[in-house]
Amino acid sequence: MKVHLIDGTYELFRAHFGAPPKKSTSGLEVGATLGLMRSLLMLLQSPGVTHVAVAFDHVIESFRNKLYAGYKSSEGVDPIILDQFELAEKAVSALGVVVWPMVKFEADDAIATATARFKKDKSVEQIIICSVDKDLTQMVDGKKVICWDRRREIFLDEKGVVEKFGVKPESIPDYLALVGDSADGYPGIKGWGAASTSSVLAKFKHIESIPKDPKKLPLGLGRATTLVENLQQNYKDALLFRELSTLREDVPLKGNLKDLEWKGAFPRLKKLCQELRDERIPERVARWR
Repeated sequence: MKVHLIDGTYELFRAHFGAPPKKSTSGLEVGATLGLMRSLLMLLQSPGVTHVAVAFDHVIESFRNKLYAGYKSSEGVDPIILDQFELAEKAVSALGVVVWPMVKFEADDAIATATARFKKDKSVEQIIICSVDKDLTQMVDGKKVICWDRRREIFLDEKGVVEKFGVKPESIPDYLALVGDSADGYPGIKGWGAASTSSVLAKFKHIESIPKDPKKLPLGLGRATTLVENLQQNYKDALLFRELSTLREDVPLKGNLKDLEWKGAFPRLKKLCQELRDERIPERVARWR
């Protein structure tokens, strides 16, 4: 079997910027939720899609905000989409899909935990992580665990990760720590660009293994000297940023692999779609419980 693990927060944001606006019977903007439902239903009814779960950031803030004040938060996020987080979870659940709403952790942590847990199962042929989040590429494992950008139809296996970032999946947290991740709100280490970082980590893998002697780095001496100095001066920050980018695999997720099997939508979906003023969605559901 193939297991599809979906980054619901990303999918909701994608729908927010791609789907037409729509008001529910109560006057709430629900366009993003409807867009997410249509996208998910299309996936559920695709050949070979049997076991599915969707992880959401129930709230955007997580334990990482306590580690670093500049980490991403709900500040500045359009209230129209923030107001749909809970509704989106309700809608996905009505479609009959397992939902993991994260509060202390992030959606990425839930996906990482599920990946680490289920890839060991002999019945699992492949785990497909449906997300464009760079953090999640650290979970890629050969061709057994891959990332899928559904919008652009791009698949990243381990070879693809190396081609894109210049490092193997195990080095992605170190890579992001040095280069920085504007989406998550941390700046990285000054001077460490994508090219120099991938060159160094391709050889040394992790921050602790980077030599203090610039002559040992696979770069020009002047460039290497500057990078080593910047890293040593900001070493604690580098380790903190890596902690921020390292996904947790110990999220207490409910359910087992069998629970992820999609058996159809629940009858409550029809009433929900009436409230959302889109009764065409139930007409497209091929399987009901």
